[in-house]
Amino acid sequence: MWALVNSQLRKAQEAFVTFDKDLAREVVLKEKRVNGSELKIDRDCENIFALFCPVAIDLRFLLAVLKINSNLERIGDIAEGIAKYIIDAEAPFTKELLDASRILPMYEEAVKMLEDTQSAFEKEDTLLARGVFKKDDFLGDVNKSSHKVLEAHIKAHPEDTAQSLWILSTIRKLERVGDQAKNVAEEIIFYLEAKVLKHKNKFA
Repeated sequence: MWALVNSQLRKAQEAFVTFDKDLAREVVLKEKRVNGSELKIDRDCENIFALFCPVAIDLRFLLAVLKINSNLERIGDIAEGIAKYIIDAEAPFTKELLDASRILPMYEEAVKMLEDTQSAFEKEDTLLARGVFKKDDFLGDVNKSSHKVLEAHIKAHPEDTAQSLWILSTIRKLERVGDQAKNVAEEIIFYLEAKVLKHKNKFA
């Protein structure tokens, strides 16, 4: 499922950059597979709880998997939402607008965050998981500045108003990808170190 969601986010990125509506439609169609995977993982975890009554690190692993499963499904939803923007948009985004908004490096950083969480989970590497929190700073910076940047661009280029609104919506979605990736990183640390980082300093 993790690989599938990574692929969905990457393909939505490629569709966004190349304005490939066919690839965007593929992302929308494959969202059903993400949903199906979520349901199966939920059922598998429930069966393990019922049959084996896990404790200690095994219990933490299952609890983490349930939450990560939910986070991954939401990222899949976000990838689908971005793909739908491409399908509905009338023309490719202008280079000037893409550069001003910094959405392309933001997208790349969001993808890397998700990929890092998968690597951290597979390698049981909490240091890599903690690195995800630092990567999110850039996403936050782009998101915070996006309103003023796009407002200025619209004033200078009123013909780009519709495209600017698409860009702003996509930036908001990518910021949520960062939030979900951070949640996943928290669960990895909880599973491996028995530390609850929610609402705490992530670098502790």
